Amino acid sequence: MDLLTYLRHRGGAARRSQLLAAGFKRPELEAAVAAGRLMRPLRGIYTTTTADDGVVAAFRSNGRLTCISAAPFYNLWALHPARALHLSCGNGVPKPGVVDHSPCTHPRHPYLPVAGLADVLIHALRCLPEPESLVMVQSAAQRGDITAEFLRKKLPGKRNGRARAVLDLLIPRADSLLEILAHTHFVRAGLNVRMHVELPGVGEVDCLVDDWLVVELDGASHFESGQIKKDHRRSRASMLGGRLTLHYCYEDVVRHPQAMVDEIRAILRLRAEGRFAHW
Repeated sequence: MDLLTYLRHRGGAARRSQLLAAGFKRPELEAAVAAGRLMRPLRGIYTTTTADDGVVAAFRSNGRLTCISAAPFYNLWALHPARALHLSCGNGVPKPGVVDHSPCTHPRHPYLPVAGLADVLIHALRCLPEPESLVMVQSAAQRGDITAEFLRKKLPGKRNGRARAVLDLLIPRADSLLEILAHTHFVRAGLNVRMHVELPGVGEVDCLVDDWLVVELDGASHFESGQIKKDHRRSRASMLGGRLTLHYCYEDVVRHPQAMVDEIRAILRLRAEGRFAHW
């Protein structure tokens, strides 16, 4: 593996000691800097011109990326990009523009300046708003990368009560962050909801409320021509089976969840009042 490829696999940055241990020679590093193929933003650190800003910042601060800033490195769902740099520096010294988390206590990422998955999620549960930490943990837990039980044991006492409460919202399967968020909103609203229900002639639906109201959560792929036609066919099949279908998109679930819940409640009331015929 050549020098640039090695670095690209590591976020575009590495310590000189790592590079030397990997078999690259000091003259090769200096020649790459002189030729403009590499940069040396600080002593002992070499970067490509397209290095990940977070990785470089972690090296600058002698810390590890964690919380939402580490989500991309573990392919975790994220509602929003990190608004600030989240690091675990371990020295308690304030740094402008940095959210400095508690020291890491679990094995770190094997080669990046990134906290281990356990620390990343523990920091997120303590730091982020509930929806943001929930989608991160859901994506890791359902892949089997970590368990809710493990995280719960790491979050004892009253001060971690809010973090543990997020773990109670996890579900066995969510195919997108919209599903775990919608499930949370529906359960909190007291709705009787089942996820991933197989309906005759329709196939699997995202959510089924009161066993007759289908709620489909549409990601970006649902706005493609072929998918739209498929969704329309499924909706017609659902109607023929005596079930109404509603579609909600990212904007509804993430930005206007209360309006979504209110609409569903209104439709349930109309059904109870006989405005929708009983099949």
